Parts: sequence; C-alpha cells; structure tokens
Amino acid sequence: MATRRPRPSKTSAAPSSKAVSSKAVPSRAASSRAAAKAASLKTASLKPASARAARRAASTDAPATPVKPPRLPKAISTAIEAARDKKALDTVVLDLRKADGFTDFFVICSGTNARQITAIADAVRDTLKQQLDERPAGAEGVKSSEWILLDYFNFVVHVFSRECRSFYGLERLWGNAVRYDFSDESA
Repeated sequence: MATRRPRPSKTSAAPSSKAVSSKAVPSRAASSRAAAKAASLKTASLKPASARAARRAASTDAPATPVKPPRLPKAISTAIEAARDKKALDTVVLDLRKADGFTDFFVICSGTNARQITAIADAVRDTLKQQLDERPAGAEGVKSSEWILLDYFNFVVHVFSRECRSFYGLERLWGNAVRYDFSDESA
C-alpha cells in the first residue's frame, strides 16, 4: 500500500522531518486491529441486547415468523376451530402463563361485521358447551357486537371488529406474552 506524503504548507519552503513523522501512517498491525474492532462493533450492533430488544427488532425489521404452537388445551383448540368455522379472521392465541396474567390464554379473532362477530361468539359458546360441557363464567359486549368477551377462567375468548381490535391493541398490551398465529388460509 503506497503512502502519501503530506503536502508542505504554503508558508514553509521545505518540509521538515518533524512534519513528516507527525503525520505517519499507522502500521499494518494497528490498522488490522482497528479493522477487527470496527467489525466486532458492527456485528455487536446487529445483536440485540435483550430478549425484549430481539422481539422489537423482529417486529420492526422483518415479518414475524409464526411460532409453532405447542399442544394447546382441548378447550382452546375447540374454541379456535369453532371460530374458524365461522370464518374468523386473524386468529391469535396469547400464552399468558409466564406473563403473570389473570388467565392462562387469550384467544383473539376478528369478524367483518356485527352479525359475523355475534355468530363467531355463539359458535364458540355452543361448541364448547356441546363438546366439552364448558360454559363461560361471563360474557360481555353481546349487545354492541364490537367486542365480545367470553371468560372461561383458564382462557378468555375475544371476538373483535377490525376497528375495535386495532384501537385496543391487546396484542401490543400483552406484548410480553408468547404469541401463536393461526393463518386464515388453512381454515
């Protein structure tokens, strides 16, 4: 690698040896150490500092890869099937067991209009009652049909309109919960 000598200033006629030595080029070892340090800083900046940062980076940089759901309890699987039979959209299960929630799971889905939202909630309620003899401890929002909540103690089923779901953002609110997506195509 050729090194360039500094140009003499206009005020001095001849370059002095001090001027040349003060602007000396670093040795190859020093430059390779600097390059190695720069490379390590570059790769370190690509690695998130924590699990929360990893989730944040994954949610902003690349599309989220769906996590393969573990074997879910029978009641939750039945509720998902019943909702998807009524063409529920964007079905998601949030595992709240490690998030210190008041319940173990949230089943969240959307409907396109008030009639479909009511049909989805009715199908979940009826299917769980017929197949597993499960009845909700409480049901809210049935009259307005914007957000119907069915509370089964161990899990809660939320059936939203799209606007209401984006406004309340339960997935963002419970961001520390493990999320399992169920695609609409395989319904």
